[in-house]
Amino acid sequence: MSVVSSDLRNVAIVGHNGTGKTTLVEQMLFQAGAIQSCGTIENGKTVSDFTDEEIAKKISVHTALCSFAWNGKTLNILDTPGTAGFIGEAICGFRSCETALMLVDSVDGIQIETLKLWRHLDNRNKPRAVFINKMDKERADYKGIIEQLKERFKTTFVPVTIPVGSGNDFRGVINLIEDKAYFPNAEGKLVQSDVPAEYQDLFDEYHAQLVENAAEGADDLIEKFFDKGTLEADDIRRGLREGFANNRVIPVFCGEAKLGLGVDSLMNFIKNNFPSPLDKKEWILDEKEQHRDLAITDKGPFSGYCFKTTLDQFNGRLSFIKVVTGTLTGNTEMVVRPGGKKERPTKVYRMMGRKLVETDALPAGDIGIVAKADAIMTNCTLLEDASATFTFQPLQLPSPVYKLAISTEDKKSEVKMNEALYRVAEEDLTFKTGFDEETKESYVAGLGELHLSMILDKIQEKQKIAIHTKLPRVAYRETITKQSGLAEYTHKKQTGGHGQYAKVVLEIEPSERGAQYVFTNAIKGGSISKGYIPGIEKGLHEQMSEGFLAGYPMVDIAVTLIDGKEHPVDSSDMAFKLAGKGAMKTALAKAGCVLLEPIMSIQIYVENEYLGAILSDLSSKRGRVLGQEESGPLQVVKALVPQSEVLNYVIDLKSMTSGTGSFDMEFDHYDRLTGKLADDVIAEGRKHMRSDEEE
Repeated sequence: MSVVSSDLRNVAIVGHNGTGKTTLVEQMLFQAGAIQSCGTIENGKTVSDFTDEEIAKKISVHTALCSFAWNGKTLNILDTPGTAGFIGEAICGFRSCETALMLVDSVDGIQIETLKLWRHLDNRNKPRAVFINKMDKERADYKGIIEQLKERFKTTFVPVTIPVGSGNDFRGVINLIEDKAYFPNAEGKLVQSDVPAEYQDLFDEYHAQLVENAAEGADDLIEKFFDKGTLEADDIRRGLREGFANNRVIPVFCGEAKLGLGVDSLMNFIKNNFPSPLDKKEWILDEKEQHRDLAITDKGPFSGYCFKTTLDQFNGRLSFIKVVTGTLTGNTEMVVRPGGKKERPTKVYRMMGRKLVETDALPAGDIGIVAKADAIMTNCTLLEDASATFTFQPLQLPSPVYKLAISTEDKKSEVKMNEALYRVAEEDLTFKTGFDEETKESYVAGLGELHLSMILDKIQEKQKIAIHTKLPRVAYRETITKQSGLAEYTHKKQTGGHGQYAKVVLEIEPSERGAQYVFTNAIKGGSISKGYIPGIEKGLHEQMSEGFLAGYPMVDIAVTLIDGKEHPVDSSDMAFKLAGKGAMKTALAKAGCVLLEPIMSIQIYVENEYLGAILSDLSSKRGRVLGQEESGPLQVVKALVPQSEVLNYVIDLKSMTSGTGSFDMEFDHYDRLTGKLADDVIAEGRKHMRSDEEE
C-alpha cells in the first residue's frame, strides 16, 4: 500500500504488566480488519506476543510492531513489555514513536511500572494519552483513577470517553466530543446511540471540563469560549490536538479491550488528533559530536536509523528502521555508520507481529523492516548521501545492574552457550556477556533477575544444556603500605651444559593511588646489562598479577632496581625474569601488604516515603552518603558503597521500595579493606588459588 508521511501515526503502547496492552492491540487489529478474529493471551495466539517465551510466560518480552490502515490513516503500533527487566524494549518504542498510549487498570490504577514508564516519557517530553482498561472488573473506578492520575502526575487530564456503568454493569462508553454513546448489539457489534437520559448530568459535567481544557489549547479558542461559553466539536478537536501535541494535556479514554468497548473511539481520536511525524525533531550528532535537531521531512535524500534488531529463524537479521528524511525503497543505496559499508535492501517491509508484509516504499516518519542486511546493527545511522557528516543519537538505554557468573558442565556446552549468548547480546543492548580475566569467570549482566533468568532458561531449553549461576567474585586488589628495604633473590640452576644464573636486588615502596606501577633503574656500574632489564620487569609484572595475600593483582607500587649480578654464559632473559619475580615476592613479604576493595558510585532514585529505609540500608552496607536532592517527585541519593555489598542491590531495592526505585551504578575507586572482612576475603582467595593449582 502507498503511504504518505502526513497519514502516519506512530504510537507506543505502554503500561504496567497485565494492564491489557497486547489485548488492546489485538482488538485494534480486529476492528481495523487486519485480522479475522482476536487471539487471547490465554490461548497464545495474539499477533504481538508470538515468541515461545511470551506464549509460555504470558507476558510481553519484546516490542512488536503492527502496521495497519484505519480510515485513511496508517497506524504503526508498537506493543511494548510492561516489566522492569525489559525496559530496553520499551525505550525502542519511545524513541521511534512520536506519541505514547499509557494503559491503566480500572481497579489497580497507578502501579510500579506506570510510575517508571511515566518518568521515561517525561524525560523525553513525549505526548501521551491514557486508556483506563478493564472497566468490567469488580470495583472499577473511572472517576477515582482520574483523580489518582491528577494527584500523582500534577498535569491536566482530559476525559474524552466516559463509561456507561462499571463492573458487571459496564455496557458501553460515551464519547464526549461526539455527544454519542456506543453499545454492543446482540451480535457484539458496536452501535451508536444517543446519550442515555440517566447519564445526561454526568455527560454535562465531563463535557464542561472537556470544553474548558480544549479552549486552553489555543489562544483564539479561549476567546471563543469566553464569548460563547462553549465550543463546537471541531474546535474541541483542534484545542485537544494542539494541547496534546505540546504535551500540555493528557486525553483520557476508557473501555474493555477484550470486549472491544471503547476501542473505536480511541482509534478515531488517534487518527484525527495524534500528530503525524512530519516536522517532528530527531536527535543527531554533527561532525563535532554536538547535539542538533533534524526535522522529519519527505524532502531530500533518505536518512534513518536502526532502533531494534532481531534474529529470525526464517528471515535472518531483521533491522527495524525509522525513516527520518526522504524515502526508503528496495533500490536505495545507503552507507551504514559506523563502518561505512554500503547496503541496498532489495526489499522493504511493514510488519504485523512476526509476519513481514512487503511494501514499495517507506516514507519519512515511517517505521519498517529491512531483512538480511548484516552490516546494520541497532544504533546504526543509514544515509543515502554518503557525504553527510551527521549520525543519529544512539538509544538512551539503561546500563546492566545485575550480574551473574555462569558456567557449564563441559567444553562443548560452553561453546553452545557462548554462541547463544552473543546472539542475545546482539539483539538486546541492555544485556552483556563476556569473560572476566581477573576473576576467571564467564558472566552475564542485565536489568534484573527476570531479565537474566528468561534469557538463560531459553538457551538451556533450546541448546539442551545446563547453565550454572552464582554471584560473581569481586575484583579486589592488593597493595603495600610501607617501604620494603633491600630485597634480593638469586636464581641459580645447573643441569649440565649451560645453566641458569641471575641475581636481582631491589626495593619497593607505595606509589600514589592510581599510579599502578612505577619502575626506576638505579643500577650503577652496569652490574646488569640493559638487555636483561625487560626480562626483570616481566618477572615483576608476573608477581604483581599473581598477588601476595590472596591472588589478586597488586597495584600502586614503585620499584627501584638497585643492583644485581649476571654470568657471562648462564644468564638469560628467562633467568632474570625468574630472579625479578623472586625478588619482588621477597620484598612484598616485608612491605605490609593489604587488600583494596572496589567502591561503587551509586545514584538511587526513590520516592520520599522510602528515603529513610534507603539511608538506613546504605549505612548497614558500609556506604557513605554524599548527598541527596529532589528531582520532581523523586529523591536522588548519591553514595559510595563497596561493590561486595551491592551485588544483589537490584533485588534489595525492589524489596525496599515495592519495585518503584531505580539506580545507576559505576566504579569509582579502590579503598583499603581491613579486619575480619579482609581476613574472610583472603581465606576465600587462597582457597581459589589452591583450586587453580590443582586444576
